Amino acid sequence: MSDAILQVHDLCVGYRETVLVDKVSFTLRQGEVLGLIGESGAGKSTLGLAVMGHYRGALRPLSGTVTFLGKTYPPQDAPRLALHQGKRICYVAQSASAGFNPALTLGAQVTEAACYHRVISKKAAQERMLQLFGLLGLPDPVQFARRYPHQVSGGQLQRAMTAMALCSSPDVIVFDEPTTALDVTTQLDVLAAIRHAVKQTHTAALYISHDIAVVSQIADSLLVLRHGKPVESGPTAEILRAPAQAYTQALLGTRHPASLETPGQTLPVLELRNLTVGYGNGEPVISRLSLSLPRGQTFALVGESGSGKSTLARTLAGLQKPASGELSLEGVTLSFDCQRRTSAQRQRIQYIYQNPDTALNPRHRVRELVGRNVARFSGLRGAAFSEQISQLLEQVELSRDLIDRFPSQLSGGQKQRVAIARALAAEPDILICDEPTSALDPLVAQGVLTLFRKLQHATGLTLLFITHDIATVRSIAHSVAVMHRGKLVRQGLRETVLAPPYDDYTARLLQAEPTLEPGWLDNVLTQQSPAQTFLLQEMPT
Repeated sequence: MSDAILQVHDLCVGYRETVLVDKVSFTLRQGEVLGLIGESGAGKSTLGLAVMGHYRGALRPLSGTVTFLGKTYPPQDAPRLALHQGKRICYVAQSASAGFNPALTLGAQVTEAACYHRVISKKAAQERMLQLFGLLGLPDPVQFARRYPHQVSGGQLQRAMTAMALCSSPDVIVFDEPTTALDVTTQLDVLAAIRHAVKQTHTAALYISHDIAVVSQIADSLLVLRHGKPVESGPTAEILRAPAQAYTQALLGTRHPASLETPGQTLPVLELRNLTVGYGNGEPVISRLSLSLPRGQTFALVGESGSGKSTLARTLAGLQKPASGELSLEGVTLSFDCQRRTSAQRQRIQYIYQNPDTALNPRHRVRELVGRNVARFSGLRGAAFSEQISQLLEQVELSRDLIDRFPSQLSGGQKQRVAIARALAAEPDILICDEPTSALDPLVAQGVLTLFRKLQHATGLTLLFITHDIATVRSIAHSVAVMHRGKLVRQGLRETVLAPPYDDYTARLLQAEPTLEPGWLDNVLTQQSPAQTFLLQEMPT
C-alpha cells in the first residue's frame, strides 16, 4: 500500500534447521503503533530486530521480504536494510541501564547517533534533544542533559533512551519491552510519555511486550505470536472485545487471576519490631518498621522501586545488618547476622531471588544446583541423594530429565522453578520471595504462582512475597503491607488493604495497575497531579 512505511511479508528467521520466526506478515503506516505480544520465546525480539536488518549470532533471514519506505529487501539484502539503523529505524531496549555508557553524560549519548549518521548538525541535535526531554516529561532538560546515567532513576533513563531514538527523527521505532523492568507507577509515567512522544512526532512504532494490558493502551493494532508463528492479528479494540484464538484468550485471562479465600487467625512464625536500616549516609532506608508473618500464609509486601522492600527481605534473611531492631522466630530471638544463626535457623528461612539468571551458577548442572542444599541439610548420599533431587524437581513440576542440564538450557520459568527446588531442599518453614515472577511473562508467572499455592497447601509454608504487581497480590496474598519510603503506610488482610478508603499512596499504586479497559491510561492521567497533564495535550508549534 502507498501509505505503508514498513511491510513484512512471510518473513522467516532462524538458523540451520531451526525456525524462530515463521511466516510473519504485517503492515505499519505513519503514526501507527503495532503491538507485538506473546510469551517468552515467541520470537518477538527476534522479529523486532529483523525488521531493522539485525540478526544476533547465527540467526539469518531464511525467506520472505521486508519493504521499508517503498524498497523491498529480500534475505540476501539484509545488510543493506541494516544501513538504516540509527537513522530511519531506531531501537529502544528493555534495559536502559545496559544501553548507556556510565562515563558519558546523557546529553552526549542522546545526540551521538544523530550526529554520527549526519542526520542533523550537532547544534540542531542538541536543540531537538532538549525539545524531546520536555516532550517526555523529564525535569529541567538543560540540567538533565548534564547528568550521568547513575544520577537518574530507571524511569528517567528509559525516557532518555526514547529521546535518543527520536533524536534522529526516524520513520520507525522498535520498542522492545521498555517498561517490563519498571514498577507500576514508573511504568505508568514511561508508558504515557512514550505514547505522547510517538503521537506528537507522528512516528510509526512496533511495541513489543508480554503484557497485553500495557500494549492495549498504546497500540492501534495487535499481532499475537506463539512459537514464532502468528496466532491472531487485528485492531486492538476488536481483539480485546472478542479474541478468536484460545491462546489470545489465555493471555487475556492472566489479567484476572483467582483470589485466595480469607484465612483464619494463626500465630506468627516470624516477628519484627522497630527495624531501622541505613547505608551510612544519614538517611534511613527503613525506619522503625514492625510486622509479623502468620504461619502457613502468604504475606505480600508491595511498593514501588526504592521503597525498601528488598532491603527488608535481605535483613530478614540475615544478609543485611540493621542499625536497630528485634527479630524473633517462634518467640526465640533471631540474629540479624546469618553467620551467627544456627544451622537449623538458617535452614528454616530460605531466599528466592528475582532473577534466576544471576541466582543460578551457569557452570553448574541442575543436579549440583539443587543437590548442594540436599547434601548440606539432609546428609543423603548415593542413590538416595539422586532420588531426593528428582523428587524435588517433580515437586516443582519439572521433569527428571532436566537433572543434567545447565541453566542456559532451560527457559525462564524452568530456571525459576529450579531456584524454588533448591530452596525447598532445605525443608524450610519460611520462603522469602523477592519479586520471583517480575521477570517472567504472564503465562509462565501464573504457573509459578499456582506452584507456590500448591506447595503452601501441601507443606504449610509461610511466604513473604515481595512484588510491585497488584494483580499478583490479589492472586497469592492472604495479608498485605504497603511500603513507601521505608515505612508501612497500610497493612492488614488483602480484602481490607485493597478496598477503599485508601491512603493517597495506596490509591496511586492501585490506579497505576494496567487494565484492559479502553482509555484507562487517559483516565489515570487526568486523576494524577497537574504536572502530568501535559501528556494529554498537543505539542505547541
